[in-house]
Formats: sequence, C-alpha cells, structure tokens
Amino acid sequence: MAKQDIKKLLDQASSALESENDSQLDSIRSDLKHFKTKTLDKISKSTP
Repeated sequence: MAKQDIKKLLDQASSALESENDSQLDSIRSDLKHFKTKTLDKISKSTP
C-alpha cells in the first residue's frame, strides 16, 4: 500500500471513531439527564 492510502485509511478510521464517540457521549449525557430528572422527581415526591 502506498503511504497516501494508509494515511487516508487512518483519517477515515479516526473520523469514524470520533463520530461514534460523539454519539455515545450524547447518549450517556441524555441518560444522565434523564436519571437526574427522575431522581429529583422521586426526592421531591417523598419529601413533605
């Protein structure tokens, strides 16, 4: 393989990993926000 082909493959792999990482981070942030909201709702309902 030519040096340019390897560099192109690495760039594509890097872009794919960054995209996947971003989507996972968004998913985790969404889950944490939902958990926080549920927890605060439970606390507010349980306190008189």
